[in-house]
Amino acid sequence: MIVSIFNDVIGPVMRGPSSSHCAAALRIGRIARDLMDGEIADVLIEYDVHGSLPTTHDSQGSDMGLFGGLMGWDADDDRLPNSAAALSAAGIRTKIETINVNDPHPNTYRLNLSNPTEQHSLIAISTGGGMIEVIEIDGTPVSLFGDCYVLFLTAQGEAKAFTSEYLNVDSIEQAGPFTIIKSQWPFPSAISSSICESDAIKSAKLLNPVLPVLSRANVEVPFTTCAELVEFDDHQDIPLWEHAITYEMERGGLSRDEVIQKMVDIVRILRKSIASGLAGTEYDDRVLGYQSGNFEQMMNSGKLLNGGTLNHIILYVTAIMEVKSSMGVIVAMPTAGACAALPGAVIAMAEEMGLDEVAMAKALLASGLIGVFIATAWSFAAEVGGCQAEGGSASAMAAAALVTLAGGTLKQAVSASSMALQSMIGLICDPIANRVEAPCLGKNVMAASNALCTANMALAEFDQVIPLDEVIETAKRVSSQMPRELRCTSLGGLSITPTSLAIELKLAERKRSKCGGCSC
Repeated sequence: MIVSIFNDVIGPVMRGPSSSHCAAALRIGRIARDLMDGEIADVLIEYDVHGSLPTTHDSQGSDMGLFGGLMGWDADDDRLPNSAAALSAAGIRTKIETINVNDPHPNTYRLNLSNPTEQHSLIAISTGGGMIEVIEIDGTPVSLFGDCYVLFLTAQGEAKAFTSEYLNVDSIEQAGPFTIIKSQWPFPSAISSSICESDAIKSAKLLNPVLPVLSRANVEVPFTTCAELVEFDDHQDIPLWEHAITYEMERGGLSRDEVIQKMVDIVRILRKSIASGLAGTEYDDRVLGYQSGNFEQMMNSGKLLNGGTLNHIILYVTAIMEVKSSMGVIVAMPTAGACAALPGAVIAMAEEMGLDEVAMAKALLASGLIGVFIATAWSFAAEVGGCQAEGGSASAMAAAALVTLAGGTLKQAVSASSMALQSMIGLICDPIANRVEAPCLGKNVMAASNALCTANMALAEFDQVIPLDEVIETAKRVSSQMPRELRCTSLGGLSITPTSLAIELKLAERKRSKCGGCSC
């Protein structure tokens, strides 16, 4: 699948501590619900003992997201924190088991769903930043990303004959006993009904898309690496944000105005999140309390060290992280765990410079293209690459965005990204008390600070030395050398300090007390 800025890099708009857990699990649940036509009685959820999910599915929001998806909710639904109770009230019974199957991907979800008349199995992976891939249905390998409308047919024979009426079918694929028909447009109800009622069709399922930008047949994008971008630019020195618009227009079939407006809309969501964070946040299952308010008071009264705009950035980064920790609405950019570095840096700097929301949107588009290069070659998932994949990517993206705000050149923007990511190679993911709060807050602040430093270095023509593509490939190689314990499993680093374990126990006791002593 070709990476989209709005699918894979800037987004989803969501609630919850982790996009790899909450948003991805919700999308998997939505597809599973469609597979059952919305009629679910029992769900068995299985996680591989060697993966990341056995130790994180509860505290980092996989269960919350998955249950919300099985209910058919969106990722920013305000009911999500109570999705377990809602699922139970809907009469859907769930069971979670840990199994030993050596799944290749650490974020693998195995679902077995049933009702009185049918049962289905689904295996899907969370690939980072809320992105997913369904890799098996009913024992048959498939490859579905939630980026189009899918008719999933079990036919007596070849099903192409039954689809000749379709005007907007993008592809027809055979996968074992299944025929998979994909379209970027909704299937007309009359046509889909005639297919489903055909004697040659044993069963038919309509799987709806879960991504904001849909895919279509024969999509071509002008570049997928930084080297290809430089070649495409051909010494014209077109701003990075302009290239980002060109890329997303080709990828999503969008107009120029649509691309800009989509990002302006995201800027407005982010500014609301910042305001919400500064106003004060509360949530029981939380390590860190409301801290941004005191920082703001001390900054405004001159009681902090003079960090200039950096203090403004720290304030906004903290506010966004506090909204995330209180289940408020945030935007994963590129993930929920690293959701604050990029917008905190861009919005604070733009405000200091007196720039408007369109300028902020252009900076975020520039950052999104850097994210495209990272996502195409590697992953944003900490379970795959440690925090260098989350915070490191966010810092690289933010550096390019800040250069864009300053009116820097294409060369300076990609150079800043390279230097920023170089500075964060090897960063581990070790959440305290199994919550995505600390040291995540500090790492988001570090990522934003690093972005500001490397942006100024690039503007001053510092030498990046290593091209961005090579830095991304290096970070990917380093991730394969990291032990599993240091990649968001809560089995190493600060996660296993006595203090971290004590906080985790305290939070668990508080949750049990609130639930009346149950083991939920």
